[in-house]
Amino acid sequence: MRVGIIRETLENERRIAAVPETVSKMTKAGTEVLVEAGAGSGSFISDGEFEAAGARISSRDEILSSADVLLKVNKPAVDEIEKMKEGAILISFLQPFSSPDEIKKLAGRKVSALSMEMVPRITRAQRMDALSTMSTVAGYKVVLLAADASGRFFPMLSTAAGTIPPCKAIIIGAGVAGLQAIATAKRLGAVVTAFDVRPAAGEQVKSLGAEFVSLDVPHEQAEDTGGYAKELPPEFYQKEQEIIRKYSKDADIIISTALIPGKKAPVLITEDMVKEMKPGSVIVDMAVEFGGNCTLSEAGKEVVKHGVTIIGFSNIPAMMPVHASLLYAKNILAFLNLISPDGKSATLDLEDDIIKGSLITHAGEIVHPAIKEAVK
Repeated sequence: MRVGIIRETLENERRIAAVPETVSKMTKAGTEVLVEAGAGSGSFISDGEFEAAGARISSRDEILSSADVLLKVNKPAVDEIEKMKEGAILISFLQPFSSPDEIKKLAGRKVSALSMEMVPRITRAQRMDALSTMSTVAGYKVVLLAADASGRFFPMLSTAAGTIPPCKAIIIGAGVAGLQAIATAKRLGAVVTAFDVRPAAGEQVKSLGAEFVSLDVPHEQAEDTGGYAKELPPEFYQKEQEIIRKYSKDADIIISTALIPGKKAPVLITEDMVKEMKPGSVIVDMAVEFGGNCTLSEAGKEVVKHGVTIIGFSNIPAMMPVHASLLYAKNILAFLNLISPDGKSATLDLEDDIIKGSLITHAGEIVHPAIKEAVK
């Protein structure tokens, strides 16, 4: 079995889908591994390190045309799909709901495409849960971005010139990214208030030393079977805005992480709310790629509106390429071990819950029901 890893071409992408540690485990299992020259440079990994792990450095075209299994971070471009070996297996983030052209092309090439976003949240799949892994990286990094953009200290400081009060931080959304942001902000000394529609999140928030503010939403309305927040009627988001507004006026930092899988991100911070915030405050909108939680966020940019700095950077995990690549590569390796336990051939068990949940295209067809409906 030949496994290929190519250099990511998305702008500002510095991650890679395999690192020497995981390549070594593949090659020791008898897998032939090809890595594109320079593919690891963004993560500070040299070609020599991959070679020492047992990989062969190769060209992009050779890898695409000959790999039985292609490992990527981001979805392949249309021209890359056209060069892929027919019938190959692809393991990658695919953004399947918003990538109809790529999904149709993958089906046309008879590629079996496994989407890392769609890995079900079940116990067996925890080692493959790349969404949670990358959310952990992003939740840590956004607090550092906020601290850098802020003109204030995070911790309380007692000095000869007087006492400086601690930063007041609001975290909207207490999923994996939100919880990591809470923990990081607390470590830096901020006073943290977290908000989430899921009542179950309250215990986790409080365990990290933050105050929890909840909207009174019944569990079955707020959370789906996978533990993700569900889309709610507009009146619920209006109530959320009203509650958040009571706290946002005094906040120094707001980090918003609220997402609904397959849907536009809910608007939770309006322009009027931004106007009421203290000059010099900072908002980091982690949902900007999906429409944004703040109406004034701009994708890929840091802007100042009404005296408030609003950060809408995309692909935040790529800003920490060393550990983001390491963790993602381990997720990918766990998935590869599922479909190829012996390292010598890959088989897709279509009855396996993990494969069934994440398989988007197979044998020339779009096989995932939700994606099939979305890309019609």
